[in-house]
Amino acid sequence: MVVCGVIGLAVTAAIDEIVFHQILGWHHFYDRSTLAVGLLSDGLLHTAELLALVAGFFAYADLRRRRALAPAHAWAGFFLGAGVFQLFDGIVDHKLLRLHQIRYGVDIAPYDWAWNIAGLVLLLTGVVLAFRAARRGPAAAR
Repeated sequence: MVVCGVIGLAVTAAIDEIVFHQILGWHHFYDRSTLAVGLLSDGLLHTAELLALVAGFFAYADLRRRRALAPAHAWAGFFLGAGVFQLFDGIVDHKLLRLHQIRYGVDIAPYDWAWNIAGLVLLLTGVVLAFRAARRGPAAAR
């Protein structure tokens, strides 16, 4: 479950980085300095997410090779990782540390609600899938 949690976290970070940082240009990972620092912080985030994605897929491939991959647990881990990233970003990065906001120059309340509710939905999906996988047992989950 942990391996796919890393993959879920990395995929969600990549979607955030690509869509909101690059395509829409709404913010950078660190917006409390110059544009150059913001771009550097985006590059560091992108590097970390790619490293996590590569490491996660190598570990995933190893689990498959050893026939130790339980798909039900893997999906639970993926959604848990995605939800953890989304909520951490929305609560810790946006509100507690104030590294950046989702968007500037608009009322951010609807964006914050949407961002955090989406993270909660991802996390709760992972929790439900984890309970179902645990109930089925390790042998049935494969």
